[in-house]
Amino acid sequence: MISASKDPKNPLTIAMIGVSKNLTKPSTIVMKYMKSYGYKVIPVNPRAKGEMILGEKVFGKLDEIKKKIDIVNVFRPSKEAVEIAKDAVKIGAKVLWLQLGVSSIEAKEIVESNNIEYIENRCTKMEYQKKFLKKTQSFPVLVNR
Repeated sequence: MISASKDPKNPLTIAMIGVSKNLTKPSTIVMKYMKSYGYKVIPVNPRAKGEMILGEKVFGKLDEIKKKIDIVNVFRPSKEAVEIAKDAVKIGAKVLWLQLGVSSIEAKEIVESNNIEYIENRCTKMEYQKKFLKKTQSFPVLVNR
């Protein structure tokens, strides 16, 4: 499960696959949120390679990133999860995290057989809120007070 880095000079790094240039898309909202809590988030989107999203350079593929990746966070269809799982193994990621609505038995088998933690059908933003902020809403500002 995700954890907050105790060392602000060495935050956990998330490679976020499928981040959009559209700031209203869930992937970009989650990226912004996780960055605000001290995570280093690297966007991966072949269509936006070389551009900037939320101040971060966009990479086309995981293996182009030269920094150590702790979490591979996936905002792509389930059918793409197997190839992403193979890439996560190649780069030595610690966690393969498939967002809400994304799952793959084969991807799970690939990463778990390589001692990589597998999480599916969960949102990193919502899980962070539950674990560290003790909030269960995805958009707490909408709660009636």
